[in-house]
Amino acid sequence: MPSLQWSETLANGLAQMDDTHREFVDLYNRVAEANAEDFLAAYDAFVTHTEAHFTLENRWMEAVDFPGCHRAEHERVLVVLHDIRKRVLSGDLFFAKRLVEELPAWFDNHVNGMDAALAFHLNSVGYDVDAGGFGAHHDPAVVKPVACS
Repeated sequence: MPSLQWSETLANGLAQMDDTHREFVDLYNRVAEANAEDFLAAYDAFVTHTEAHFTLENRWMEAVDFPGCHRAEHERVLVVLHDIRKRVLSGDLFFAKRLVEELPAWFDNHVNGMDAALAFHLNSVGYDVDAGGFGAHHDPAVVKPVACS
C-alpha cells in the first residue's frame, strides 16, 4: 500500500509550510489506508486541506510577486482532485487508486522543487509568513525570481 512518510528531506525551513506539509502527509496516508466505505470522507478531508494549503502558499506568492508557474501547478492539481471526486461519487475508483499511487512522487518533487524555491525566496526577501508581511530586514532591491515559462 502506498504511503508517504514525513522526513527532514521534506522540510523547507519555514515552520508554517513544514507543518502544512506534515498535515498533507498525514491526510494522504488516511486516504491511502481507507477502505471503500471510508474513502470518500478521508478523500474530502484531504482535498479540503489541500485547498487551504495551496491558498496559503498562493497568498505568500502573491505578496512577494513570485512567478505564476507554482500557482498554476496548484490549480492543475486541484482540477484533478475535483475530477477524481466526481468519479468516486459515480462509483469509479480507478483514478483515485492511481492518484494514491502517484501522489507521493509528485509531492516529493513539488516540495523539494517549487516549495523549496518559494521558501528560499520568502526568506531572502524578508517575508514573515507568520506575520503576513515583510520583516525589518526587507530589502526592496532584492531581485525577483525569474518567471517560468
